[in-house]
Amino acid sequence: MKVIRTEIPEVLILEPKVFEDPRGFFLESYNRKTFKEATGVDAEFVQDNHSRSKKNVLRGLHYQIGRPQGKLIRVTFGEIWDVAVDLRKSSRTFGKWVGLSLTGNSKQMAWIPVGFAHGFLVVSDVADVQYKTTDYYSPKDERVLLWNDAEVGIRWPVANPVLNERDKRGTPLQQVEVFP
Repeated sequence: MKVIRTEIPEVLILEPKVFEDPRGFFLESYNRKTFKEATGVDAEFVQDNHSRSKKNVLRGLHYQIGRPQGKLIRVTFGEIWDVAVDLRKSSRTFGKWVGLSLTGNSKQMAWIPVGFAHGFLVVSDVADVQYKTTDYYSPKDERVLLWNDAEVGIRWPVANPVLNERDKRGTPLQQVEVFP
C-alpha cells in the first residue's frame, strides 16, 4: 500500500496494490496489519457504510463529538470530491480543509482521522461510496459544519449542490463544537 500525505499530514490518500489481467482486477481493500504498517494508525473499525448518490449531491460536512469517528473512505463506482476540515482546536491546521478526487477507477482511498468534519460532492452521474468508521453512528453526537462557510472557504466544484435540510442548516466554524 502506498501512502500519500495531503496538505494536512494526518489526512492520507491510500493506494492499494491492484492486480489486473484480462479477466479484471483484484485488490485487498482493507487489511489491519497492512494499514497499520503503512500509516502508523492502529484503527479498529466497527461499522461499514455504503451510500449511492446522484450528480451534484453534497453530503456533509459531518462529524461526531461524543463518539468521534475516524473514516476510511473508498469509491467503488463513479467519482466524488472528498473534503476533510480540521476541527482540532489545538492543531496548527485548525479550520483548514483538504479536498481530493476519489474515483472507482483509481481505487484510491482516503483516511480521515478523528477530529475532522467530512463531506463529499458527487461529480459523476452517480457514485457509490463505502466507508469504515472507528465508532458507531450516534445521532445525538452528530454535528454538521456549514458546507459553504466563508471562513473555511472550501472550493467546491459546483456552486449550487443538492443538499438535504440538515446539511443546508449546518453551523458556521465560529459556532461549532470542536475537538481539543
